Amino acid sequence: MPDGLVTRRQLREMGLSPGSNCGPVAILRCKLCATRPQWSCTHPTRGFLLRVDLAKPKLVPTLAQERALDQAMAARQTCGECGRRFYICLSKKLGCCLECFDGTPVDPSSCMTAPAPATHRLAA
Repeated sequence: MPDGLVTRRQLREMGLSPGSNCGPVAILRCKLCATRPQWSCTHPTRGFLLRVDLAKPKLVPTLAQERALDQAMAARQTCGECGRRFYICLSKKLGCCLECFDGTPVDPSSCMTAPAPATHRLAA
């Protein structure tokens, strides 16, 4: 592989994002499609090569952004009727968990346990 060109996965491992790369500089193709350049390669084995010098450091979300994402996920994972939070997102169509909808028992390991109540730790 030429120096200065990497795939998106390699960029991610280096802690970089594509940044100013407008598109791939080259495309690694599978052996079958490499022998037929007139065909377009649609196989999942192809790889797009990007320039490292145009890549930028990954953006790290702020605490406020992480909190907003957690609140959004909590809204999608919490049953509107019984208030339990699940590890998976609940169906928008049903609007609640299966136990509240039709009585199907819920596996206890699929629910998150409520955090322990905060204790008062102030000195005064």
